[in-house]
Amino acid sequence: MNATPSSTDQDEKDRQDDRSGPGGPGGPGGAGGRTVHLDTAGWGRMPAAVRELVVDCAAREDRHGPHELEEHLEHVLRTAVHDRLGALLGVPAADTAVVTDAATAFDALVRGLGPGRGDRIWTTPYEGVANLTALYALRDRTRCRLEVVPLREDGDLDLDWMARNIDDDVALVSVVHVPSGRGIVNPVEAVGRILAPYRCLYAVDASYSAGQLPVDAARIGCHLLTGDGWRFLRGPHDVGFAYLAASLRETFEESLAHRPPPQNAAVAGLEAALAHHAAALTGPPGPGGLRLLPALRAAVEETPGTELITPGRVQSGILAFRHRELPAALVRRQLAARGVLLWKTVAQEIPLLDHPAGTSLRASLHRGTTPDDITRFGHALRAVVREERPHPAAPRPAARTGTPAGKAAPRPAARRHLTLCPAP
Repeated sequence: MNATPSSTDQDEKDRQDDRSGPGGPGGPGGAGGRTVHLDTAGWGRMPAAVRELVVDCAAREDRHGPHELEEHLEHVLRTAVHDRLGALLGVPAADTAVVTDAATAFDALVRGLGPGRGDRIWTTPYEGVANLTALYALRDRTRCRLEVVPLREDGDLDLDWMARNIDDDVALVSVVHVPSGRGIVNPVEAVGRILAPYRCLYAVDASYSAGQLPVDAARIGCHLLTGDGWRFLRGPHDVGFAYLAASLRETFEESLAHRPPPQNAAVAGLEAALAHHAAALTGPPGPGGLRLLPALRAAVEETPGTELITPGRVQSGILAFRHRELPAALVRRQLAARGVLLWKTVAQEIPLLDHPAGTSLRASLHRGTTPDDITRFGHALRAVVREERPHPAAPRPAARTGTPAGKAAPRPAARRHLTLCPAP
């Protein structure tokens, strides 16, 4: 069960499998076409070997029962998956945990904390709604103060503000490495260096970075790092992971005691996906990933009426954009009908962020994405806009949008420091 598939062979098998999907023969992608999967941030397609392993585990459990499957997978569940996670995150295997998802791990930590009434909790405008809900509950339970780190004019976190305002009354700092609906890469290592001399706990959400960017918890200097296994790591759904400092383990495990653990088949699938990822890092480079980000951006910019939503100076393999006249849901559905899969995001997913663009589309790259995929995406996007645009001959004046067609959306304005007061 401790499989280490050839990354190159598996990527080729995945490309062949794609031809039987929505873009395959007779599908909306055209005869002999390939499904263009640009939603790895939402759900990374499992490599063939991982998918086959999960199916085999499910069949074995159905035939022999869960206890026999657990015995069969004992090495994977107790040792191998933790060894893989330790290698991925640059930490000892004993300091890793397997959970159902990143949000569950973060909530488990927060529920065990007891900051004082005068203590401060820091989050950022890029915090996702699930983690933010846990922080609201902590604020209301303990009467601590929840503060939002401001952004610079370019959308980056204001590290100077953090350095000026950090003190020992800051009990917890929560930073998302890459947000769900934006491609910005937050400087989690630089934040760790600012926080290191102080008593605060430092939590990093790596759900949208693990698997596409290097994630080294030791270099980051965090006490908790959480992630999901089914995005860029391309494991099965409902299994995630966490790194936690030894001082937090008892509190963390007590909080998780009454929550259902991930299924054994999912854990085995995660271990196989981690093995596939490790093999990809040591093998020949794939055609996709960040190398295709300029081409993906160009495909959007060349489509009339679109605008990029790219705050920050450092970008990941996630690209957010919108069309100024067409609803994001309509564009997504029409692209799917042409064999191009991506997703839409809504403002409520990152509720503290100013959303001048509102609902947007999110395209995300992975190692197996090809230049031809980007070309097909560009053709499909232009076709959708051409067919669905209500008034193609009458573009809106620039004064109404503030952004000429094909240009990036305005950077978010610098935010003032915000304190989210506890409920009365």
